[in-house]
Amino acid sequence: MVMFSVRNVVNVGISDLNVVLAPNTIRTLGLGSCVGVVIYDLHHRVAGLSHVMLPNSELTNQSSLNKFKYVDTAIPILVEKLCLQGARKYALKAKIAGGAQMFQIESNSESMRIGPRNVEAVQEILQELKIPIIAMDVGGKRGRTIEFDPQTGMLEVRTVYKGTDFI
Repeated sequence: MVMFSVRNVVNVGISDLNVVLAPNTIRTLGLGSCVGVVIYDLHHRVAGLSHVMLPNSELTNQSSLNKFKYVDTAIPILVEKLCLQGARKYALKAKIAGGAQMFQIESNSESMRIGPRNVEAVQEILQELKIPIIAMDVGGKRGRTIEFDPQTGMLEVRTVYKGTDFI
């Protein structure tokens, strides 16, 4: 008798995060200037995905704060949730995608560089947490959809008008 495992795709919305165990996969749609941060422990076949929208929560009204919206608050929560599902902190690795500059901006204002600032914030916090970035597909001017398989460690990146890459 052949046994088939049921594979579900868990979708993560904007300013949200979630964790899956293989054989399930995890996906987020519509990464423009947002960054999709996948953190995983391949040996334990567990992965988490955070769809972060902004680099930091410092200037936000803390009483109405959605902690999943910001790099500085979402990523530590994701790491904690992964460890609760059996991931080992020392074994965590990351793959990231997104951070596009979706609109042509005439201004040199730092506040208008949301995509690049998001990528920089993700890189900084992962470095602080000692989680190596194994691969990334960031920048550019096009949106992306990503799906991660914690069984294989492959991140499928579908870029608008470009096609699919696996990193």
